Amino acid sequence: MYTSTQKQDNYTEQMDLQMLLDPNILRAARQIYRVYYEVHPYVTQRPYGVAIDRFTHRGKLIFKGKPILLPQECFVPFSQLDAEIY
Repeated sequence: MYTSTQKQDNYTEQMDLQMLLDPNILRAARQIYRVYYEVHPYVTQRPYGVAIDRFTHRGKLIFKGKPILLPQECFVPFSQLDAEIY
């Protein structure tokens, strides 16, 4: 049976976007990025996004694509972060 990886990737992206609708997670991810930017203003490499725990709202910046997440974590891509920052 033939399955398209593109369809699977699109499905995964849609599932991730549905999780991003929680405004508290978005707010926490933006705060994590803002603190990083204030502490490291001269770093020119843009992060790929933020991996953030859904319950504690603690997270880390990710600088490589396709992060490996723990079950309670979700990924907020940089495109979602810069919607209000810039």
